[in-house]
Amino acid sequence: MKNFFKTYKNDIPAGLVVYLVALPLCLGIALASGAPLLSGVISGIIGGIVVGFLSDSRLSVSGPAAGLTVIVFSAIASLGSFEVFLMAVFISGAIQLVLGYLRAGVIGHFFPSSVIIGMLTAIGLSIILKQIPHAFGYDLTGIDTAAFEDKYGHNTFSELYYMLEAILPGAIIISSLSMLILFAWDSPFIKKNAVLKLIPGPLVVVVFGVVLNEVFKSSVPALALGSTHLVSLPEMSGLSSLVDELRFPEFKAIANPDVWVVAFTIAIVGSLESLLSLDATDKLDPAKRIASPNKELKAQGWGNMLAGLVGGLPLTAVIVRSSANVNSGGKGKMSAVFHGVLLLLSVLLFAPFLNYIPLAALAAVLIHVGLKLNKISIYKTAIKKGANQYIPFFATIIVILLTDLLKGITFGIVIGFIFVLKSNFRSGIVLSNVGNNYMIQISRNLYFFNKAQLRRTLQYLPKDINLLIDGTQIDFIDGDILGTFKDFCDTAERNRIKVTIKKSETAVIPMFRKDVA
Repeated sequence: MKNFFKTYKNDIPAGLVVYLVALPLCLGIALASGAPLLSGVISGIIGGIVVGFLSDSRLSVSGPAAGLTVIVFSAIASLGSFEVFLMAVFISGAIQLVLGYLRAGVIGHFFPSSVIIGMLTAIGLSIILKQIPHAFGYDLTGIDTAAFEDKYGHNTFSELYYMLEAILPGAIIISSLSMLILFAWDSPFIKKNAVLKLIPGPLVVVVFGVVLNEVFKSSVPALALGSTHLVSLPEMSGLSSLVDELRFPEFKAIANPDVWVVAFTIAIVGSLESLLSLDATDKLDPAKRIASPNKELKAQGWGNMLAGLVGGLPLTAVIVRSSANVNSGGKGKMSAVFHGVLLLLSVLLFAPFLNYIPLAALAAVLIHVGLKLNKISIYKTAIKKGANQYIPFFATIIVILLTDLLKGITFGIVIGFIFVLKSNFRSGIVLSNVGNNYMIQISRNLYFFNKAQLRRTLQYLPKDINLLIDGTQIDFIDGDILGTFKDFCDTAERNRIKVTIKKSETAVIPMFRKDVA
């Protein structure tokens, strides 16, 4: 608990920024999921306070999962009611809890870093592209950043065309001046000022946007933004009013097999998204702290169980909020918890005031976050590392932008795996010769995917030679490879090839064991 408050000077301003980013996303994801708007905010509150406190990560922030919107939307429709769906959310949390105790979080370590960095970069680009229409006053689709296509049949890129038909000068003025303020807040002048550096730039932008829109209303009505271009948060009169709005699970639905199918789907997809976000956040952490993926699964499990009990959407660790936390200077858990407290206070006390915030101002905040995830140095570093790094990196970016997060990551991993196979094909077996003396040097353990290269190498050998097979650097050979060697040795004498084998001291495969003549 002592460490929880230790970094409050950094965490409170960062938590405020995360809150400003999370609030519209909670509402947008609930809207895109076909769920009550309050359910998104409830998940944001639980993700901040409960998961934020239980997670081993100091910087990861959880909330309603953008990557689950399609699953949630179809699940609510197929299960027949939101209450039945909540039962599936509760069960999914219990499944995640079990996965955490089974130490299944290790799967998060098998994702290539090039794919994780590509994911971060793609999310930043997606945020920018999705928020540009809102910066111009085109607010038809809400402020969600999840999917390539929306319910109107538009997509990320076509929205940039449709927005040209509905540009609002007032929104452009607010968003443009907001961006200038955010860039100014990154300048050395502000950072060195003892007073101004304590005030978060996004807070200045939000207050500025509200004041400027009110000035428009009173002085230049043609530039004023109406309610459809402002935050829309359900208004509550207090805690009792909030309780009255809560939705509870249909416990009888636990016997419905369809509920269990949905629960397992949410648990698996949500766990993968959380583990990926956790890994990405660890990479962003300036202190390079490594969080326990198993504790993360447990924290997500408790969070989803509670969300299911009180009417929330499924939640995961969310990289958009987490990256906003890191870029705003967050250092400890308090920032995530504080953002959850602010979401709760928003529902209970501040809704009437928050509904004055222009979406154009929030779009500027999100675009600023997206730009920080797309620094030129990130692309330069990826390219310098070579094709085996930059091809999965760019592949992940492109597929995420054109489809969604999980498809992009899956494609990136497949591309990365292809390069791993190619690397093994190239360097696993080396053939050399001096005159009539040939040597096959095996430089690493051989698996089934090396079989094609081995067969080509053996077929290349001429007759009437001396062949040395050097297996001193290996301790494992796959059965397919062993069979290929055996077939070759069985016919070597017929082709007048004299085979000599250098044996490994540690190999477990008979052909290369020391005790074989």
